[in-house]
Amino acid sequence: MDSTTIGKYRWRICALLFFATTINYIDRQVIGLLKPILMAPDQFNWTEKDFGGMMSAFAAAYAVGLLVFGRLVDRIGTKMGYILSIVVWSIAAMGHALAKTTFGFGLARVFLGLGESGNFPVAIKTVAEWFPKKERALATGIFNSGANIGAVIAPIVVPWLAGTYGWQHAFIWTGLIGFIWLIFWAVMYEIPARHKKLTQAEYDHIHSDDAMAATEELPAGVKPVTAAAVASASAPHEKKSISWKQLLGVKQTWAFVFGKLLTDPIWWFFLFWLPSYFATTFNLDFKKPNLQLFVIYTATTVGSIGGGYLSSWLIKIGWPVFKARKTSMLLFAICVVPIMFAKSTNNIWVVVGLISLAAAAHQAWSANIFTTASDMFPKHAVSSVVGIGGMAGSIGGSLFPILVGYLLDYYKAQGNIGAGYNILFLISGSMYLLAWFIMHLFAPRMEQVKLD
Repeated sequence: MDSTTIGKYRWRICALLFFATTINYIDRQVIGLLKPILMAPDQFNWTEKDFGGMMSAFAAAYAVGLLVFGRLVDRIGTKMGYILSIVVWSIAAMGHALAKTTFGFGLARVFLGLGESGNFPVAIKTVAEWFPKKERALATGIFNSGANIGAVIAPIVVPWLAGTYGWQHAFIWTGLIGFIWLIFWAVMYEIPARHKKLTQAEYDHIHSDDAMAATEELPAGVKPVTAAAVASASAPHEKKSISWKQLLGVKQTWAFVFGKLLTDPIWWFFLFWLPSYFATTFNLDFKKPNLQLFVIYTATTVGSIGGGYLSSWLIKIGWPVFKARKTSMLLFAICVVPIMFAKSTNNIWVVVGLISLAAAAHQAWSANIFTTASDMFPKHAVSSVVGIGGMAGSIGGSLFPILVGYLLDYYKAQGNIGAGYNILFLISGSMYLLAWFIMHLFAPRMEQVKLD
């Protein structure tokens, strides 16, 4: 049965997730792009530690929010989960424009972190609801590339808004976009079991994993059930809840936790500190649109979609699901290593190339690590697992900025801030391989979890 016969409505849902993630990262990145402006003596006169403290506050709130949203979304469902998340983060994003003090900025970052934390638990659960396993990595890669598109758009739009109208307008106008998206979500989204525009063929395709599992478990001579029957039978339990204690007692949960804990802080470093790295090291002007950041974040889009495509392609040609995910993630971890050599050149475009490879590899890694959660856990537990792992990543993200701020302030006082960035690039280049080996230790075969 070809894609035309099956139907394509699930890809419209994927498009909604893509645009939500794009908006999420535009709102998240505004402060990083305005950092050189806001740190100026005539504005807030922040030190690197001040800025690192605000990023830590954001990450800590994001960590708490992930844990809460992961649990909440498994209870209230994906539609209401996204509505709650985007309303909170859009209001918080606009609230930055009202800040008059460093504390005010920090408070806005806390509420932004709480709101934005809902994006990935809802999106990953939505992918698990709307896609069979063989399509999930690609769907995740596509929506996750919204993070990169947001990072590409922001360096063009934010400096222009700040330079033309003032930095406050950059926060206001980017924050408003979320409410526009919310209209489309409210009109177009519902879970497959209740969606009126979903064909029976596409519904059966979405639940083909359930039908296959049911068929494999049947005694000899018993007639296989249809995908629709399996899905219908399981529908009443779609929102049943699994306790955190139960999930934390499963080794696969810890594989996901350590994978996020060690790698998420590196992406946040790329997101929040690259503008100031290029400003201080290569004297770039961030009151104008920036070509270097545009190239880096465009590369991450290729990494996200390509990373999701690679493991999906390996599965399509006959590789076992978990072998395809794990092999792909090892390749992406190796691709981050060359960023360690950024310290060995003064050529800005060589540095851009090395950082582009590392950032693209992170997004390819991210597309696959999220998918491992939906591969290893049943649908009704996916959002909670993503919340737990995301919280771990955010804890790392709240601690790493403290180290970043300390190193950069220390070496700035020594007149050699580049040495601080060199240490940070060494750390960045090693974390993914370490994360891969720890994940392999906890889940060598990545078996599917059976939960009561």
